[in-house]
Amino acid sequence: MEIKGLDYNTQRQKLLLPEYGREIQKMIDHAVSLPDREERLRCAKTIVKLMETKVPQIRDNANYQQTLWDHLYLMSGKQLDIDWPFDVNNAERIHAKPQPMPRPSNSIGLRHYGRLVEELWERLKTMPEGPERDELTRQTANQMKRDLILWGHGSIDDEKVADDLARFTDGKVQLNLNKFSFERFVPTDEMPQKRMKKKR
Repeated sequence: MEIKGLDYNTQRQKLLLPEYGREIQKMIDHAVSLPDREERLRCAKTIVKLMETKVPQIRDNANYQQTLWDHLYLMSGKQLDIDWPFDVNNAERIHAKPQPMPRPSNSIGLRHYGRLVEELWERLKTMPEGPERDELTRQTANQMKRDLILWGHGSIDDEKVADDLARFTDGKVQLNLNKFSFERFVPTDEMPQKRMKKKR
C-alpha cells in the first residue's frame, strides 16, 4: 500500500555507511555539487566534524581522522573534488574481506580428545622411557580424563583412559592404575548436563 507523502527508508537509496545517517549523506551530496573548490573543502571539513559526533567511539582509534576522511571519500562516490588533507587512495580497504582460514588437512579422529591430544599420542610413541615420558604420560592421561568429563562422552572411569591411551599409542604406553593417580577434577557450571527426557 502506498500513501502519498510518506517516504520510507525501504524506498530510498541504500546508504554505504549507515552509521552516519541519511542527513550526513545529503550534506556530502550537496558538497559534491558545489561549484567552488575552496567552498567544497570548507564544507567537507564541517561534515567530517559532524561525522565524528555521529560515531564518537571512532576516536578510540589512533588514526581516526584518516578513517573519517576515507569514509567521506567513499560516501561521496569518489566524486568530491577537493585538496584532501589525508591520502585517500587506500580508502577502499575498509571493504576488504579477510582471507578465509584454511581448513585443517587432517581430520580429527576423536573430537572429544581433539588434535592436541592426538599429537601427544604421536609424541609418546617415539619417546624413550624415562622421567620425561612419564611426565608427558601423566599430563596426557589427565587431559584425556578432563576431556571425557567435559564432553560427557560415555564412561569416564580410569580404565577407559588407560585403555584409550594404550590403544592410541599402539601399546607403547601402558598406564599402571595401581600406581598412577589422576588429578582431582572439580565439576563446574560449564560442564554439559545430560537432559532427562520426561516420560508422558
